[in-house]
Amino acid sequence: MAETIFSKIIRKEIPANIVHEDEICLAFHDVAPQAPVHVLVIPKKPIVSLEQLEQEDAALLGHLWLTIQRVARELGVSEGGYRVVVNCGADGGQSVDHLHFHILGGRGLTWPPG
Repeated sequence: MAETIFSKIIRKEIPANIVHEDEICLAFHDVAPQAPVHVLVIPKKPIVSLEQLEQEDAALLGHLWLTIQRVARELGVSEGGYRVVVNCGADGGQSVDHLHFHILGGRGLTWPPG
């Protein structure tokens, strides 16, 4: 996997407003928020996108989803609701080649997106 801005954030070479970190993942505020709450959750393991996931990543994915739930609760958006977005590939809107989940909340969200 090529070097990305997210791998530099994981190594603390680039500052980020981190809201959660453990041995498996990192969650931090997006620098260009699209909602009052816009946090990214990324695995520390370098995975380009959903398309590169392997069977061995099942436990990692479970951990990421539970972290998303935890972060949403800590940021106060779980009661009113929030959206989780995963972009996959260029046509899917993925701009960083490192798997990441967007937590969006803090206001009513419309459908369909983009």
